[in-house]
Amino acid sequence: MGTLKREVTDAVGALPSALNPLALSLNENPFPPLPTVRSALIESIDAANRYPEYLPERLRALIAGRVGVRDDQVVIGSGATGVILQVLHAVTNPGEKMVMTSPTFDGYPIFAQMARLEPVTVGLDAHGHHDLDAMADAAAHARVVVVCRPHNPTGAVEPAAEIERFLRKVPADTVVLLDEAYVEFLSPEYRIDAPALVERYPNVVVLRTFSKAYGLAGLRIGYGFCAAELASRLWTMQPPFGVGITSMVAVAASYDAENQLRQRIRMIASERRYLRMRLRSMGVYSTDSHANFVYLPPWRQPWPQVFDGSGLQVRNYAEGSVRITVGNRQSTRAVLAAVAPIAMR
Repeated sequence: MGTLKREVTDAVGALPSALNPLALSLNENPFPPLPTVRSALIESIDAANRYPEYLPERLRALIAGRVGVRDDQVVIGSGATGVILQVLHAVTNPGEKMVMTSPTFDGYPIFAQMARLEPVTVGLDAHGHHDLDAMADAAAHARVVVVCRPHNPTGAVEPAAEIERFLRKVPADTVVLLDEAYVEFLSPEYRIDAPALVERYPNVVVLRTFSKAYGLAGLRIGYGFCAAELASRLWTMQPPFGVGITSMVAVAASYDAENQLRQRIRMIASERRYLRMRLRSMGVYSTDSHANFVYLPPWRQPWPQVFDGSGLQVRNYAEGSVRITVGNRQSTRAVLAAVAPIAMR
């Protein structure tokens, strides 16, 4: 019994801290789950001895109602990554091409490898934006093309009109993954009417997640929506009992706490603006991010050297750039303290 207790204590102790101001590498929400969401999750644990729905029909309907699409247009995954893999397994064959930017979300090159696809990368411009014309040209010979909006890792947002122009150029049999993992951080003027978009372009799959703004990364809840015909193909990849029993409760409670969520998003956006302003005052350029992170292109000193010894966990890229998640004010101070000595030289 003593051994079991020690093992449990060790397991709990190994959990990441919900309030670690130095954990700025994964674009997690700096806040723990909202109180009402936490309470609902605690109650749901009592049913952990029971299987969830065979297929997540109720969660599908809940999300569809909130998004504004039909139930049969929604697919559910273990995070947005789960939906991406369902798409690739449903619509691709080994050896086909998958177009993405460089850099991009770390998962996409891995997913291409898992599906035995040939990745085709297109560079970003100096301000972190897609070259949509080059991507459309590459998509003519590809099975899947990925557009992140806001982009990960730069946070840049392409105008809605440019996205429409891009989609008109992409062949109808090329599936477009419109990755909106950070859509909740977009101001209303930057939003795309995604339900209307998938009506006009039946080859588009919109990807979203509860891992970022909603702060439920550890529960792994993601979804996608698209035209019903394509969704029916993707639904065949839905694993039986594949969505945890807590997911329905967590999503329902999160939707019910929308006002509190919006307040948290405003706090994160305000901290992002403050961090960018302070960095700019030090002569450090950052892209115009519309997400919960800032992206710094290569600088006078390699970023790993700048943050070495600071304790900060940030995401460094091979070409010399760095992505820093927006945390609380303590996080911001730690970032600025690491940068200041170099900036003042």
